[in-house]
Amino acid sequence: MSHHEIQKPTDITIPDTSLFAKLPVIGGVLAVVGLGATLGSAMGADKARAMFSYLWAFESVLALVLGAFGFLVIDITVRSQWSIVVRRIAETMQATLPFFFVLWLPIALIGMHELYPWTHETDAILERKRWFLSTGFWWGRAIVYFVLWTVISRFLYTSSVKLDGLGDNQAEKDKIIKRTWAVAAPGILIYALTQSFAAVDWMMSLQPHWYSTIYGVYYFSSSILVFFAVTTLVSMALQRAGVLKTAITPEHFHDLGKFTFGFVIFWAYIAFSQFILIWYANIPEETEFYMLRMEGGWQWVSYALPVLHFALPFLYLVSRQVKRARWPLALGCVWLVLMHLLDMYWLILPAYGAHGGGEHHAHLAVSWLDFAALLGMVGAFLAVFGFLLKKNKVIAINDPRLADSLAHENY
Repeated sequence: MSHHEIQKPTDITIPDTSLFAKLPVIGGVLAVVGLGATLGSAMGADKARAMFSYLWAFESVLALVLGAFGFLVIDITVRSQWSIVVRRIAETMQATLPFFFVLWLPIALIGMHELYPWTHETDAILERKRWFLSTGFWWGRAIVYFVLWTVISRFLYTSSVKLDGLGDNQAEKDKIIKRTWAVAAPGILIYALTQSFAAVDWMMSLQPHWYSTIYGVYYFSSSILVFFAVTTLVSMALQRAGVLKTAITPEHFHDLGKFTFGFVIFWAYIAFSQFILIWYANIPEETEFYMLRMEGGWQWVSYALPVLHFALPFLYLVSRQVKRARWPLALGCVWLVLMHLLDMYWLILPAYGAHGGGEHHAHLAVSWLDFAALLGMVGAFLAVFGFLLKKNKVIAINDPRLADSLAHENY
């Protein structure tokens, strides 16, 4: 099909009657109720448990947003064409990054002492790490992360939205596109370093004696995987709401499915690489991470993750037919979102038993605070995401490669 036969989509704004139009209100209510209950408990006797639940919810949702950020800087740099019809979804997701600084503040202002033992404990190992694990430097690094994320994410988002209103002004279009290329390329390096160090600061330092040089890549694999899964689901939901019904085709869902499938394998590769290196080295400071997760009920989660997060999704998504059929693909994506939440839970909550809740809390015990925190964090994200999505067109209507994306086919 030649490009002159491709018609630009006209269903490119959120209908006022759709659920997407109500996301800011729905999300806001969920955020107030969920985060209010969680932080309210953090002011009482359940402070440590509430803050671990809050951190888990924060990191789980932040992973999605950082996954969108990472995808976008890579996608722009490689001049991708197939993704133009779904790129605005990624742009809008990562545009919520500045708001996550507000959501991060309770971790630093309320729960830092309960979450991070290096803030009040000391021994020979911690003293050697004190130059890095100090409150001032920890705060300073976080400020740098959020400043860089905010500047780059907002620039990429506003530049793309600006293209929508330029009409036939090709010179101005070219200028904006070249500027986004110039920012996106170094943005890949900035993204890789900041998300890796943020994972170390906010998650790995929950067990400060332990260390892993692959931890940042592990978090990246989870982030990009949940991004593709959620983007697939959002694309389907938009079409059910009457938006982009012909723009996003089975060809695009096929590609989203392929990336989801590919990062299932990548996650498993990174997870196994981290485990096998620590297993055969058998260094006490390294093995404590897995030893903690092989007792008190956590061992069943450790055994389940390779099966539920890798083996089953691998066998399910390997089929071309599944990746091109909406309901089967949606089912696989929902499953992977749940596995992402389980994976983040496995990374964070065992540390509560190690130092936050005392010996009698060392066993796996799900709390109502987990559900409240997750509900509130997802609600906060949906409120901002829904507001931005409704505010602008849901597709980059003036991107010069839109025709190629609309005509995209898998061979």
